[in-house]
Amino acid sequence: MYSDKVLNCRDCGVEFTFTTSEQEFYHEKGFTNEPGRCPECRSARKAQTRNNSGYVRSEREMFTATCASCGKTATVPFRPSGDKPVYCRNCYQPRGRN
Repeated sequence: MYSDKVLNCRDCGVEFTFTTSEQEFYHEKGFTNEPGRCPECRSARKAQTRNNSGYVRSEREMFTATCASCGKTATVPFRPSGDKPVYCRNCYQPRGRN
C-alpha cells in the first residue's frame, strides 16, 4: 500500500526518506499532509517551540520571609506582601486545609 518516498526539507533543502512505517503512522493518526521538514529540522523546530512557549520551565524565584508561627526563616515561591501571614513548611503542614 505504501512505499518509501524521498522528500525535500523546506528548511535546509536536504533530501530525506518518508518511510512506509512513517506513512502508516501518519495515516493512523489522521494526518493528511506529508512532513515538510527532515527529522533533524523537525526536532530543532520542536525544541525552539518548547522554549518559546514556556514548556521549558525556568528556575522559580524564591523569597524569604519570617514564619508567623515560629519565627524561623521560611523560603516561599511568592513575594510576601506583609498583609497575610506566611508560614514555614513545618508550621504550614499541620494547619492543613479545613
